[in-house]
Amino acid sequence: MTVIDVHAHVFPRISRTDARVLRDHDGPWLRDHGDGTGMMMAGDTEYRPVTAALWDPAARVAEMDALGVDIQVVSSTPLMFGYDADVARAAAWCDYVNQQMLDYCAQAPNHLVPLCQVPLQDTEAACESVTRAVRAGHRGVHIGNHVGPRDLDHGAVTEFLTHCAIEGATVLVHPWDMAHDPRTEEYMLAWLVGMSAETHLSILRLALSGAFERIPRELKLLFAHGGGAFPYLLGRADNAWRRRDIVRKDSPLPPSGYLDRFHVDSAVFDQHSLRLLVDVMGTDRVLLGTDYPFPLGEAEPGALIRASRLNPTGQNALLAGNAVRLFGLQDLLPTTLQTTPALSTTEVSR
Repeated sequence: MTVIDVHAHVFPRISRTDARVLRDHDGPWLRDHGDGTGMMMAGDTEYRPVTAALWDPAARVAEMDALGVDIQVVSSTPLMFGYDADVARAAAWCDYVNQQMLDYCAQAPNHLVPLCQVPLQDTEAACESVTRAVRAGHRGVHIGNHVGPRDLDHGAVTEFLTHCAIEGATVLVHPWDMAHDPRTEEYMLAWLVGMSAETHLSILRLALSGAFERIPRELKLLFAHGGGAFPYLLGRADNAWRRRDIVRKDSPLPPSGYLDRFHVDSAVFDQHSLRLLVDVMGTDRVLLGTDYPFPLGEAEPGALIRASRLNPTGQNALLAGNAVRLFGLQDLLPTTLQTTPALSTTEVSR
């Protein structure tokens, strides 16, 4: 089976000087220790220890070969978004990062597929940025799930999403910038609880605000981390929509009525969770995603899917087929696989 990982991060070898394109003092940069390890930095602050696969495409492809991954759709790390910066500097920064991503992927073009980032704090600049990036070779765009108080249903953001639909740019939404709370400061609870809540919040805002009614159906939208808490709490949201007019006032359909408007990755790490995810979303809307190469990611890409109760056709859909269609990767597949038809949920039985 071909294996395509759609949730994999890159931090190019960006120097402290390069980071000043975005900010004078606390921009994101990479400290390479020269021994295969390094540190993601924010100015003088150490953010996260990392290994060479994050910035070295040769090391990455070697690890992909060892892990049995054929293609990665790669995106920058959220630390690099720059949504709080001056728009002009953020736009220049995104152009710089996007070129770094193209250069990185050009070292292994049959294995690495780039997504761009954009200055989402300004709609016009973000639209111009994604247009340039798609023309240059990016297969889509990676965005955070909110910009300060603006969630995905905010008019400025839906305008950008509409532009992505017109451009044919797939949008990967990653949770980030979780609310600071003393209760989540220990045990990585901001990641374990906050990220799931952020994604759940964004999907519900798109549904309940009526934003899905305003955004073209052509938009190709993918949420990381299995859609966060959304699949598990969908019944609660639907029940609230049916029983309370203040919940359904802006949405003609319950949240479950919009399941055909987005996709999710498979980064849920548990067979019961994967089964629920597929039951809710359908086999045509779940894609392999690992959060590689970070420690909270899936250590054996695809192992969870292969061990599931899905039949071989369903496993193929999650491991590669859905990604091929969503990101337009037919040109990277062997000729014999390039004409694989689209699979519907009913065709891929468990």
